[in-house]
Amino acid sequence: MPHRVAVLALDGLLPFELGIPARIFGRSLDPAPGNKGGKLYEVVTCSVRPPGPVRTDSDYAILVEHGPEALATADTVVIPASYELGPVFEEGRLTEELAAALALIRPGTRMVSICTGSYVLAAAGYLDGRPATTHWSSADHFQRLFPQVRVDPDVLFIDDGDVLTSAGVAAGIDLCLHLVRRDHGSAVANEIARRTVVPPHRDGGQAQYIHRPVPEPQFATTTAARAWALGRLDRPILLRDMARQESMSVRTFTRRFREEVGISPGQWLTQQRVERARHLLESSDLSIDQVARDAGFGTATSLRQHLQAALGVPPTVYRRTFRASADTSP
Repeated sequence: MPHRVAVLALDGLLPFELGIPARIFGRSLDPAPGNKGGKLYEVVTCSVRPPGPVRTDSDYAILVEHGPEALATADTVVIPASYELGPVFEEGRLTEELAAALALIRPGTRMVSICTGSYVLAAAGYLDGRPATTHWSSADHFQRLFPQVRVDPDVLFIDDGDVLTSAGVAAGIDLCLHLVRRDHGSAVANEIARRTVVPPHRDGGQAQYIHRPVPEPQFATTTAARAWALGRLDRPILLRDMARQESMSVRTFTRRFREEVGISPGQWLTQQRVERARHLLESSDLSIDQVARDAGFGTATSLRQHLQAALGVPPTVYRRTFRASADTSP
């Protein structure tokens, strides 16, 4: 059976964010030959009340055809942002109606929030003692209201295993693609990203706010250096070599890179190499040593260390998860 995702529509919701899970999860298709084209997820939208209209922050309502009982059947629950959270936002407590709905969720269900949907997770106790994020403009208020939560206001999303939180709007797309990648591998996630015409991967640790996402006219950028680096990930890449591609000093290049990308050149290179390694582990029968060389990590030991840090699993386990028929020996 497809993995069942229940999206909780609350009054005052943002239609864009409500539609993200249906777009990402609902369009994710099984690439396996025996079930090619089959849906990997079933997405249902539900309310805390019986089926009926739910107010949005716009000049129209949305007709939701499922009541709170849908939460009891979910493998993953997604809570998008709402501008009418009332006591949840003001006092950090659930309404009786919302508490009754959340009580239907089975233990072990994966919980996900988009933007200020994190307030609901925090008020329900899901984030106690755990790392979490929310929209940067609400981070200070969120931390004051929920001091037991370890708030990181600078990242796009945080994956804490069975509870995941994201920053505003587009970060919800990044988080949903991350979950598809975590569940079914990078090939499936990249395909849905291509169909949705969004970047296939923005790491959760990337900054929410990037100072110069679109360069001013005739303003030097780091685009050419990034393209150059992507074409030679299997070889040593020094910071001064990347700076040379843009005719910049290392100091200027480093500052400009962080302003445009949100992370340092070294962090970005590691991310690209991890993604390259994931692709090779999923799609080829190359040995672990060869994957390490082709991804630019040099040795299997280095690859294991970086993959363990990024994904929590060593290369052989990752390959076994997504390519059961592949040779898993180094």
